[in-house]
Amino acid sequence: MSNDLAGVWEVALSDGVHRIEFEHGTTTGKRVILVDGKEILRRDWMFKLVGKETFNVGKSDTKATINIDAVSGFAYEYTLEINGKSLKKYMENRSKVTSTWVLNLDGIDCRVVLEKDTMDVWCNGQNIETAGEFVEDGTETHFTLGDHNCCVKAVSSGKRRDGIIHTLLVDGTEIAECTE
Repeated sequence: MSNDLAGVWEVALSDGVHRIEFEHGTTTGKRVILVDGKEILRRDWMFKLVGKETFNVGKSDTKATINIDAVSGFAYEYTLEINGKSLKKYMENRSKVTSTWVLNLDGIDCRVVLEKDTMDVWCNGQNIETAGEFVEDGTETHFTLGDHNCCVKAVSSGKRRDGIIHTLLVDGTEIAECTE
């Protein structure tokens, strides 16, 4: 990593939390983007120091854009957009369309993510095979993690504003949802 590091962002996607690093050489015109420590884009000798760089992040190839804007003189501002939204807006929206739980199973840290629109379940970057069923008070999505039986229960809150409540049960024990 050089001393041209201009920005670092952490982006939580269904397949995990990704670290995006951006190097901007304002004297050489160099631009380098690293995702999870792996270089995915390098441009040397760019004469235009402002602009944008677009690339993909994660297993679902989520679109990301780094905007480079001049603020004053030789000062620059760097902003990250995910799927066309500012990182802040994206993360606010993401908390509405996903539920995330972090737990330790058999000594292994697990990050379980439910995509509410598709009911896809991810664990540590892997899309998990599930079986869904309708039950008296809602739905249950069953899957296994190692030797553990897991279930995401979806039940109505009874309040239109709150919508559907998703709860993760591992071997019958409820796991608290985390906020990212």
